[in-house]
This record gives sequence, structure tokens and C-alpha cells, in this order.
Amino acid sequence: MDLHLLLENRLAAAAIILFGIGLTTLLLNRNLIKKIIGFSFMDSAIFLFLTSEGYIGGRTAPIQLPDGSMPASAFVDPIPAGLVLTGIVVSVSVTALMLSLTVRLYQRYHTLDLDEIAQLVRKEGEK
Repeated sequence: MDLHLLLENRLAAAAIILFGIGLTTLLLNRNLIKKIIGFSFMDSAIFLFLTSEGYIGGRTAPIQLPDGSMPASAFVDPIPAGLVLTGIVVSVSVTALMLSLTVRLYQRYHTLDLDEIAQLVRKEGEK
């Protein structure tokens, strides 16, 4: 593996590492709060990757075109940034929903362990 290639793609490599941490946290932990944290890590990794791939060095933000004399190739494409912002809003909403459901589960079963909750649900179904 070429070190120069890794340094060029360091943000993508960091995103892959963050996604891996989130995925292993999501798969290996039984605690619901830890699973939500792992899911948030995965979201952040995806946002980092999209942002790093959408950025082009040496270009400016297309906030204001002074007189139209600059070519379109002088600006960064705003679509990836808009997608990331929309994704962040959706991610925060989904995380809030997951946390509220986790609070309700804790109030009902007095545990955050997913295996214990599954056992308690099976016992309720047998009655």
C-alpha cells in the first residue's frame, strides 16, 4: 500500500474506520444505548465521506456570483453539502426517536439489555 495514496485519501480512510467502529459497536453490544451510539458513529462516517468526496480544493463556495464572469468550474458543487445537511437532520430525528423508544422500553422492562428484553417479551407472550 502506497503511503502517498493513503495520505491523499485520509478523510475517506477515517470515514471507513469510523464506520467500522460503529458497525462493530452496533453488532457486538447488547445495550441499547451503545447500539444507538454505534449507529451515530456510522452516520457521522457517512457524512464525513460524502463531505470529503464532494470537496474540490481550490474552488470557492457558490454563495454569490458577482457579475457572472467566473466560470462554473471555479465553484464547488453544492449538492453534496445539501445532502449532508439533510442527512444530519434526518439522523438527529432518527436518533431522537430511537432514544425515546429506549426510554419507553426501560420504563416497561427496567433494563437496557436487548437479550433480557427479548426474554421478558417472550414470557409476556406465554401468559
